[in-house]
Amino acid sequence: MVSRKHRRLRFFRLSAVSASVCLALCLALAVSSAAQQVGTATGSTASISGTVFDQARAVATGAQVKLTRGAAPAQQVTSGDNGQFSFSNLAPGPFQLTVTAPGFDPKIVSGNLSAGQAYIVPDVVLNVARATTNVQVGLNTAEEVAEVQIKQQEKQRVLGIAPNFYVSYVPDAAPMNSRQKFQLAWKSVSDPMTFVGVGFLAGLEQAADDPHEYGQGSQGYGKRYGAAYADTFIGTFLDSAALPALFKQDPRYFYQGTGGTRSRLLHALSNAVIRKGDNGHMQPDYSAIVGSFATGGISCLYYPRVDCSGGLVAQNALISIGGGAVAGVFQEFVLPKLTSHSKNRPGNQP
Repeated sequence: MVSRKHRRLRFFRLSAVSASVCLALCLALAVSSAAQQVGTATGSTASISGTVFDQARAVATGAQVKLTRGAAPAQQVTSGDNGQFSFSNLAPGPFQLTVTAPGFDPKIVSGNLSAGQAYIVPDVVLNVARATTNVQVGLNTAEEVAEVQIKQQEKQRVLGIAPNFYVSYVPDAAPMNSRQKFQLAWKSVSDPMTFVGVGFLAGLEQAADDPHEYGQGSQGYGKRYGAAYADTFIGTFLDSAALPALFKQDPRYFYQGTGGTRSRLLHALSNAVIRKGDNGHMQPDYSAIVGSFATGGISCLYYPRVDCSGGLVAQNALISIGGGAVAGVFQEFVLPKLTSHSKNRPGNQP
């Protein structure tokens, strides 16, 4: 019972993901079946439609799609909230689509329309423009670049609901300074969905009468809620702000997305014990390791009947580190397909 409490933060995030995976997969299957390649429409005019995604396979809202067809006037539309675009009443013949969005490399798609054809373009995937970060030099410029990237991360939500702020889809993202690390931690623990998730966890413990010393009723629920939120608050600020600032490490998970499954799996699992430093080099994850021990020790102050022996704290810390490895696998293989972004993010739908 105690070990579960000490690792509440990491496994709370995982449980929130697991609870939404089935729904997301059902939605994905529905979208996939609706987006099968093309048939032939009645009449002589043709149409073109498709969906724009970003590098994380999230639909991209606000992307500019330009259609050119020989000597015909060019047409341009903007991808909608679901990332889709369409052109109608088109004459048959060759065409070219140019898809652009701020912060992404342009994408060109060519094809040929038959009379009356409803042409569905294969998924258009925009890649992050790496040069945007590489051309920035100097301490002040790096800080400004990091600020922009963090603001984008703060719009990332699993299924558009649960915050997923601590993952970067930019592999060479600018390092965060200490102020930014604390600001992102506060953004995470003060998010309304964090309070909802903690409330749900406290409700489960209330139903199981765990711990029994808290009792029942509103008073017992309040104690459980306070303890659960304390776990979240302390764990986030230690693991993702205070210790990363002290050890000069980056608290984010850096999505790999390329390479074979084995390479990506090793990358995800190693995230539990290896972390990128602010200098860009990989190093032992002192922040998470020390944070796991510290969080377990601090929780002894507010949980009743807790055995705070060194052996138990060490056991709980190891379990927490294992939870970090599982979280890395979810971030690498599951969450990119479920993570959405704010509608006002340029080139995005996440």
